[in-house]
Amino acid sequence: MNFIKPIIGQWYRGATNELFEVVAIDDEDETIEVQYFDGSITEMEFDSWNEQLVTDDLEVADAPEDWTGSVD
Repeated sequence: MNFIKPIIGQWYRGATNELFEVVAIDDEDETIEVQYFDGSITEMEFDSWNEQLVTDDLEVADAPEDWTGSVD
């Protein structure tokens, strides 16, 4: 299992191979707000984040070079 800490502003690639950025972390609610390259925003619980680590489905990624994905 890799230990990858969610960091605001960092890009990741998850189980579905979609590129996303962590935009907020709420320690009180134990949630991570992520924004996908297409502009959609969703929340992920800490447990869900950790499950992806156990199955090696989460990796740190470079920010996209083409930022028009969320503008289309």
